Amino acid sequence: MGAQLRVYKRRIKSVTATKKITKAMEMIAASRVVKAQRKVTASAPYATELTRAVTAVGTGSNTQHPLTTEAETATRSAVLLLTSDRGLAGAFNSNAIKAAEKLTARLEAEGKEVDTYIVGRRGLAHYNFRERKVVESWSGFTDQPSYADAKNVAVPLIEAIEKETADGGVDELHIVYTEFVSMMTQTAIDSRLLPLSLEEVAEETSSKDEILPLYDFEPSAEDVLDALLPRYVESRIYNALLQSAASKHAATRRAMKSATDNAGDLITSLSRSANAARQAEITQEISEIVGGTAALADATAGSDR
Repeated sequence: MGAQLRVYKRRIKSVTATKKITKAMEMIAASRVVKAQRKVTASAPYATELTRAVTAVGTGSNTQHPLTTEAETATRSAVLLLTSDRGLAGAFNSNAIKAAEKLTARLEAEGKEVDTYIVGRRGLAHYNFRERKVVESWSGFTDQPSYADAKNVAVPLIEAIEKETADGGVDELHIVYTEFVSMMTQTAIDSRLLPLSLEEVAEETSSKDEILPLYDFEPSAEDVLDALLPRYVESRIYNALLQSAASKHAATRRAMKSATDNAGDLITSLSRSANAARQAEITQEISEIVGGTAALADATAGSDR
C-alpha cells in the first residue's frame, strides 16, 4: 500500500470515529431537549399566575414596595446572564453574551452602574478573560436546573434589590437568557424582572379580556408583597433557567447533526480520494510490469541474435 493511500485510510478511520461521537451526542441532546421542554411547559402556568397575583396586589394598593415601585432616579442595575457550562452548542452562548453586553451598554448610556451576575462557566470565562467585574456566579447545573438552584441564584439578587443603592443595592433587576421558541429557533432576550411593570401586565391582561380579582389584604398589602417578592423572583429565574437549558440542548442537537453530516460528506470525499490513489497505484504497478516485460523481451531477442 502506498504512503498516500495509508494517509487517506488513517483519516477516514479518524473521521468515522468522530462521526460516531457526534451522532451519539446528537441523540443524547435530542432526548434531553424533550424533557427540558416539558419542564418549561409545566413551570409556565405557575410563573404566569404568580405574576398576575403580584400585579393584582400592586394595582389594588398604594404600597411603596421595591417589587412594584420604580425609583425616581435609577442609578444602579443588576444584570443576570444565563449561559451554559459546556460548549458544542453553536452560537448559543455567544448570542446570550452579546445580548447581555448590548443591555449593559444601554444601561450605562442611561447613566446607570451595572452589577453583573452570571450563571454558567462559558459566560464567566468570557468575562474573566476580558477582566470584567462579576459580582457573583454559579455553575454546575445548567443542563438540568432545579428549583433549589433558582433559589440559590435569587438570594443575592433579592438582597441587592432590597438594599439602598448607597449601601450597594440596585434599583433594577434585569435577566438575559435564551428563550426556547422551537426545536429550530432559540432567541436571546433580555427582560426586566424588578420592578414589575404593572402597566405592561395590565395591558396583556386586558387584551385577553380578563379581569383581575379584588383582594382583601391581611395583615397588609406590604406584608403580602414581602412574601411574594422571593417567590416571584425565584419562579421567573427558574423558568428562565429551564428555557435556557432547553435552548442549549436544542442548539447542541442542531450543531451535532451538522457535524455528523459534515463528517459523512468528508468520509465520502476521502473515500473517493483513496479510490483514486489506489487506482493510480495499480496503474503505476501495471505500467511497471508492462515496461519490465517489454525490457525483458528486448533483452531476450538481443541475446538470440
